[in-house]
Amino acid sequence: MMQPIRYRMEAGEWSILILLSVMWGGSFFFLEIALDELPPLTLVLCRLGLSALLMVLFMAFTRRAMPRRPGLWPALFLLAALNNAIPFTLFAYAQTQIASGLASILNATTPLWGVIVAHLLTSDEKATPAKLGGVLAGIAGVAVMIGGDALDWRGGTMLAQLACLGATLCYALAGVYGRRFRAWGVRPLEVATGQLIAATLLILPLALFVETPWHLPVPGMRTLFAVAGLAILSTTVAYFLYFSLIERAGATNALLVTLLIPVTAILLGTLVLGEILRPRHWAGMALIAAGLAAIDGRLIDRFRPDPKL
Repeated sequence: MMQPIRYRMEAGEWSILILLSVMWGGSFFFLEIALDELPPLTLVLCRLGLSALLMVLFMAFTRRAMPRRPGLWPALFLLAALNNAIPFTLFAYAQTQIASGLASILNATTPLWGVIVAHLLTSDEKATPAKLGGVLAGIAGVAVMIGGDALDWRGGTMLAQLACLGATLCYALAGVYGRRFRAWGVRPLEVATGQLIAATLLILPLALFVETPWHLPVPGMRTLFAVAGLAILSTTVAYFLYFSLIERAGATNALLVTLLIPVTAILLGTLVLGEILRPRHWAGMALIAAGLAAIDGRLIDRFRPDPKL
C-alpha cells in the first residue's frame, strides 16, 4: 500500500526539490551552449533519445520491466507530449531568440500555472490565499533577481517569450496529469522511462523531416558535453527525482522547483565562476524564501492565534 501524499513537505522532500533545481537550472546553461551548433528539434531529439536509452539500459540492468496495464502507453504518450516534446521544443526555440536568464524567469511562472491547474482539476490540491500569495511572491523574487529590463517585449522576442509561457503551462498540466500513475501503481522510474521513450518517438519524425540532421556538421566536444549534461543530469536523473517528488508531495509542491532554478543558477555562478551577488539578488532570494514559507504554511501557522483560546 502506497504512503499518502504529504502536501506539507518535510526535510526529505525539500532536499529533493533543491537538488532538482540544480539539475534543471543547469539545463538553461547546457541549452545555450548546444544551440550554437545544433538546431532546436535536433537538440531535443538528442536530449530525449540519449535519456531514453540510458533509462532502458538501467531498467534492463536492474531486471525491471514496464507494467502491462491497459491504457498505460497512451497515457505515457500524452504525458510525454506535455512534459517533454512540446515544452522542450518551445524552450529550445525560445533560447535561439532570448537569453537563458530571461527563459529562466519565464520558467518560474510554472508554479502559478500549477496552483491554478491543480485547483481546477483536482479535489485535494485546492488553492489557498497563502499558497497563491506565496507563488506570486516567488515570481516577484525571480523578477527582482533577473532585473527590471528582462521582460522587454521589443526587438521581436514576443513570440519567444510566449513560447516559454506556453511551455510552463504544459509543465503544469503534466504535473497534475502525472498523478494518475501513482494511483495505478506505476513507480517513478517506470513513468520516467516510459515518457522518455514516448517523447523520443514523438519528436523523431518531426526533427528528421524539418531539420534533416544528417546534413549538419559534426558538433564539437563542447556541444557534445552540453548534450550529455542535458540528457544525463537535466533529464534522466532529474525526471526520476521529479516523479518521486510528485509521488511524495503532490504536483503543486513539485512545481515549486522552478522558483528555485534562478536562485541555484546565480549561486553556482557565484561559487564556481566567482561572479558577484548584487543587492537585487539578495532581495530576490528573500522574496522567494518568503514565498516558499507561505506555500509551506508552517511558519504562518505559528503566528495564528489558537482557536481553542
